[in-house]
Amino acid sequence: MFNIQAKEYYLMLIFFLLLFATGIDLMTDLGEGTDFNHVAQETTVFALSFIALGWLLFDIRRQTKEIVSLRNELACRRKPQQQPAKYVLEAKTNLSQVIAQQFDDWQLTGSERDVGWLLLKGLSLKEIAAIRETLEKTVRQQASSIYKKSGLPGRHAFSAWFIEDVL
Repeated sequence: MFNIQAKEYYLMLIFFLLLFATGIDLMTDLGEGTDFNHVAQETTVFALSFIALGWLLFDIRRQTKEIVSLRNELACRRKPQQQPAKYVLEAKTNLSQVIAQQFDDWQLTGSERDVGWLLLKGLSLKEIAAIRETLEKTVRQQASSIYKKSGLPGRHAFSAWFIEDVL
C-alpha cells in the first residue's frame, strides 16, 4: 500500500516496539500498584510514542499521495492535449535524436539516461527519485556522474547545452 523506504520502516518498527514494551510495562505496573509518578512517566512515553508513530504514518501517506500525484502529472504531460503542428513534431523528434546521440557520445548508462531525460524535463531530484522508485541520494549520484561525463558544471549548464544555440 505504501512505498516505504528503509528508514521509515525501521522508525515504524522502533516506535511499534516501544509502544508494545511500554504498554506491557505500564499494565504490569498498574497491576502491582506502582506509584503514580512512575506510571505517569510511562504513560507519557507511551503517548509520545503513539503520537510519533501516527505522525510517521501520516507523513508516509502524504508522501505516497504526492508520488502518485507526480506520476499522474508526468503521465498527463506525456499525452499532448492538442496535436502539435507537423514542424513542432519534427523539431521534437530531431531534438530527441540529438539528445540520444549526445547521451551515447557521453557514454551514459541506462539509469543515467533516464535521469538525464527527467532532468531535461525540469523535474527535481526528489521527483525523479519518486518516479524511479529509488533514493534521492542515488539520483544525486547519477546526476553528478552525468555532469562529470559531459564535462558540464551542473544542471543548468546541462540543460542549456542542448538548447543554447537554438534560442
